[in-house]
Amino acid sequence: MRSTYARVLCRCVRRIAVCGTMFLAASNVQADDSAEVEVLRQQVQGLQQTVEQLQNSILKMQHEITDRDERIPQQVEVGRKRQADAFAERIASPLDTALQESEAEGRQPLSTSQPAGLWSRPLGGGAQLRLIDISTDLLLYAGGSNEKGAALSTLQGGAHDPNRRGFTLGQAEFSFSGAIDPYLRGETHLIAAIDPVGGDTIVELEEAFVTTTSLPYNLQLEVGHFLTEFGQINPQHPHEWDWVDQPVINSRLFGGDGMRQTGFRAAWIAPTPWFSELHFGMQNANGETMASFRGERHSHGHAGGGEEDEEGHGHEEGGEEAAFEGSQIGGRPESGDNVIEGFGDFVYLTRWNSAIDLTDEITGVLGFSGLYGPNATGDDGDTWIYGLDMKWRWHPASNFRGWPSLTWQTEVMKRAFHADRFIGTAEDGDVITLPSRTLKDWGLYTQWLYGFRFGWEAGLRYEYAGGSGQSIDGRRNDALRDDRHRFSPLLTWWPTEFSRIRLQYNFDHASHLRANAHSVWLGFEWLYGAHAAHQF
Repeated sequence: MRSTYARVLCRCVRRIAVCGTMFLAASNVQADDSAEVEVLRQQVQGLQQTVEQLQNSILKMQHEITDRDERIPQQVEVGRKRQADAFAERIASPLDTALQESEAEGRQPLSTSQPAGLWSRPLGGGAQLRLIDISTDLLLYAGGSNEKGAALSTLQGGAHDPNRRGFTLGQAEFSFSGAIDPYLRGETHLIAAIDPVGGDTIVELEEAFVTTTSLPYNLQLEVGHFLTEFGQINPQHPHEWDWVDQPVINSRLFGGDGMRQTGFRAAWIAPTPWFSELHFGMQNANGETMASFRGERHSHGHAGGGEEDEEGHGHEEGGEEAAFEGSQIGGRPESGDNVIEGFGDFVYLTRWNSAIDLTDEITGVLGFSGLYGPNATGDDGDTWIYGLDMKWRWHPASNFRGWPSLTWQTEVMKRAFHADRFIGTAEDGDVITLPSRTLKDWGLYTQWLYGFRFGWEAGLRYEYAGGSGQSIDGRRNDALRDDRHRFSPLLTWWPTEFSRIRLQYNFDHASHLRANAHSVWLGFEWLYGAHAAHQF
């Protein structure tokens, strides 16, 4: 249309130019040519009338176009509204229809206004759909060992480890996570398992906490019931582990379920050119998941020998003569009131971790962790735990969906358990006196995992745990404090990112065992649903 206007205007301009030329020529003729001049004057007047008619036509066409441009959006909007109304009428739920009929009859619903739900979608009838991630992860094991019964259960110290001959349901984890509002994000993780001995169903709350998302100055706050941010393994869920079982030193220091309790954790990202983060946490000291503090230690048998204890090792030289069935580290008895009277009755965490990029293909994480809190041996009993950890990963630039890759992960940790002096009475009436003593335990694990082709990984893990200071029956006979070595080769196959099959062999050499232990485990894992991303 615009090109048509341009052609019309060009024609008008050319005609006006011709008329002007003719008029100038007419003005130069002599008076005796008055007849010709009169003819030219009439032609000029005719051209002027033509120009005026063209101008009027152009103005009329412009008005018509303006009116049409104004009507088209209105017609489009009306059409969209009609389509939306027709679509809503087709998908209207019975509840929506009932509410509309009720309003048409003059009856008002119970609530005439519904607040707009943030991070939600309306379902009709005032219902809102909250958008959260829901997932289920299953761990199932099959295998066996030359150890059996309580001895095998103690050897595999993790509560979700394969720890019996035959089949073991490691766990079924149900996870719920999502945004609460623009400032908070929540997570809840429930664990269900089957007791391998009694066959009872066990359900427990693994974690339930909220995390801030928009605090200033690079701060983050986590509040609720959560795994303590110590090292690499303890903050992880069992399905995040590369190997099927928990490292020996983690089971000894943090118990079979890992260290977790109710409290808070604050984190601050330092303004450095590289990633550097500081953590400070405060949690309750009691509970079965606080084995090194005011909780009970996880043990399936004091000597850990099960049916074979009758032929087990004798007392280590220098061990305590009086056998006392205790629940604390080293068999020490519980003493004192487990109550909160002040800030000294909590467990405190400090952690620093930093990320390092050596090259574009080699990245790493270094960390230091520290814990301090009271234990249940008496008012003067307390516990210190320290740890260093690192994790390095090689990913070539030409990798295909993460393969090939090489990961090296190591943790070293130590515990100083200060047991308070104890005076009590045995069953036979004798007075038992135990002096105050510091029991020290330390250990490490180091593991290499190589993704040699797409979907396949091979790894090797070595572990050591030892200590000093006597247990009640001698440290050599204490399955949770003796000297121990373990080698664990691993082969993993990922059919997809939602399933995993692992074959693992464990060679265990421990002073509380009469012979070396050999175990083979086949692990199956399935994940379905939307699950939060794992950490590096």
